[in-house]
Amino acid sequence: MSDEQKITAEHLSRRAIVYLRQSSEGQVRNNLESQKLQYAMVHRARGLGFSEVEVIDVDLGASAAVAAKRREGFERLLAAVALREVGLILSRELSRLLRTDKDFCQLIELCQMFDTLIGDEHTIYDVSRMDDQLVLGIKATMSVVELKVLRMRLAEGKENKAKRGEIYPRLPPGYVRDTAGQVAKDPNLRVQEAIELIFAKFRETWSIRQTFKWFRDNEIELPVGQARGGKNVVVFQQPRHTFIAGVLHNPFYAGAYAWGRRPMQVVWREGRLRKRQGKAVPPEEARVFLRDHHAGYIDWTTFEENQRMIRRNDFRGVSDETAGAARAGKGLLAGLLRCGRCGRKLHVRYWGSSGTSARYLCTGDYDADGTHYCVGFGGATVDRRFGEEVVRVLSPLGVRASLDALERSSSEQDERRCAIQRHVQQLEYDAARAFEQYNEVDPRNRQAATEHKHRRNDKPDGLAHTRAQLTELDEQRKLVTAEERNALTAFGERFADVWNHPACPIELKKQVVRTVIEEILVDEKPKGMLSFIVHWKGGCHTAFEMVKVSSKTVHKTAEENLEVIRKMAARYGDNVIANVLNKLGRRTGKGKPWSQVAVKTARRNHGIEGHARTIEDPGVLTLQEAIAYTDTSDTTIRKLVDAGVLPMRQVAPFAPWEIQRSDLDSERVRVVLARLKQTGRVMLGHASETQRDLFE
Repeated sequence: MSDEQKITAEHLSRRAIVYLRQSSEGQVRNNLESQKLQYAMVHRARGLGFSEVEVIDVDLGASAAVAAKRREGFERLLAAVALREVGLILSRELSRLLRTDKDFCQLIELCQMFDTLIGDEHTIYDVSRMDDQLVLGIKATMSVVELKVLRMRLAEGKENKAKRGEIYPRLPPGYVRDTAGQVAKDPNLRVQEAIELIFAKFRETWSIRQTFKWFRDNEIELPVGQARGGKNVVVFQQPRHTFIAGVLHNPFYAGAYAWGRRPMQVVWREGRLRKRQGKAVPPEEARVFLRDHHAGYIDWTTFEENQRMIRRNDFRGVSDETAGAARAGKGLLAGLLRCGRCGRKLHVRYWGSSGTSARYLCTGDYDADGTHYCVGFGGATVDRRFGEEVVRVLSPLGVRASLDALERSSSEQDERRCAIQRHVQQLEYDAARAFEQYNEVDPRNRQAATEHKHRRNDKPDGLAHTRAQLTELDEQRKLVTAEERNALTAFGERFADVWNHPACPIELKKQVVRTVIEEILVDEKPKGMLSFIVHWKGGCHTAFEMVKVSSKTVHKTAEENLEVIRKMAARYGDNVIANVLNKLGRRTGKGKPWSQVAVKTARRNHGIEGHARTIEDPGVLTLQEAIAYTDTSDTTIRKLVDAGVLPMRQVAPFAPWEIQRSDLDSERVRVVLARLKQTGRVMLGHASETQRDLFE
């Protein structure tokens, strides 16, 4: 059957759709001949007799190997077929239309269901005919196999090229290609010194964030790669935390070549299986790893040390490494302590209203059964004990430490001055170049002349600002005289005074401790006794024990306060008890005013049963309740009490007055109150003259 015979009047009453696709954006830009041939299919559709022809070309640059959901044009095509609006689907090649078995089955099923023809450059296929289905199936299979073969060859070629170390998606700042195509350090000395300064500062601070803060505070610009005009150029700008972290994590700066560090993972998302890149594996576990591939800014040993320190700084506490960089907080030994039972690192938690009270905890047993911790203790006494030990060990080295600090301060000034000096040199070159370009422009070309004029005028302003920074730094910098050096040496001999001085920052103490201590093993054995094994830098070890100081013993509640709590806890709430203790002028074990929470804590620690709120007792009335109950006044009740007719008592001084309801209902009190209502006076039947005067 010829192609004209397959096309019926029913088909011609609908529209023909010409589907166009190219696999990549590069093909769209460069392979224009393929586009022309595909658009020419419109003439073939009109030649077959179709008056209405629609072109779907929104999938230009979309691979047919991806899910159909990502091909909007293909989805539009399927929707039109399902609405019985399409009589013929034309594509220059079947591979332009589909590349997967799933797409083929879906398209064939819809075309067969709604009587739609499929055509390419040479043939028209009627999917309702078995022989046409067979031909389409063979072509679709060949298209899928062709795709797989192409993928396999491309992957093999890419991996072979990677094994030679020749795949560079984009060189990081600090590297360029030389004339021979080999990777080499950037010849710009400013770029080299900036990259070297990043690694040097990290070796000083051992913290990515502290390194970033140093560059930001000193306004030191760093080289960053940017894509301009299809090329990767290096520009200097204020650093970002992510950039510094990327430099420190990148093994390329250690002279190593690592390709394929992010393996592909198949995940279920939005009801479909999708591929995504997983987390980066260590460089040694990459698909291709070549050490000493090119000149590095640091050696591989230094890179590994940096990575270990970065892992130690993991704030989530998942690292099993020893102490990282010093962090904020009052805990002197944070990150140095390790549990002697389970081997986990101890966490530090801060308590109190100001969050300055440190407590060290190991959650090993707590994670297992959720009942108690492996070991836990307050940080104040332990930190003070270790501080005394550090002072004892380092006091003979105080002079040397002072001189080292002086040299380090001078070195930091030199590094900052060098960076600013390089910036000045770069700006001087840019200013001179801008002036030359302005002079070379034809004055008649006003637009170009104006642009170069702006560039020429902007350069001197930036140059003047940077020169002012350099001048200010030179003015601030001064050489240390012999007298100042001697004074600093004498100050170093008083290391203990410096350590114990209130103005000595805790961050400095932490850095000192991390300089001399590698790790501390701690265990509570026996109960109430903390045993420590200190691993000093250099291989020495020290073991000692100390009594575990509990907050119950340090901040013990006075017995007289406990006596008040015991008397009142049976009936009165914690807030009432707190008010009574404050009126008595009492304080907690920490020297603070009493509160409802403090009373509750004291009751719990000493096993005193109580209530959060006052318990209502029908048999006991307060003074105000007694007044309401008898329909009298405060003066009347107090006169009865003073005369000994009505008993009234307090559990403790300043506690609420208590009157028994049975006493108010007694015969004697009822007679006195009844006489009061009749005569308006409080009279006792056999009272003396003194008593009578008192109640009248």
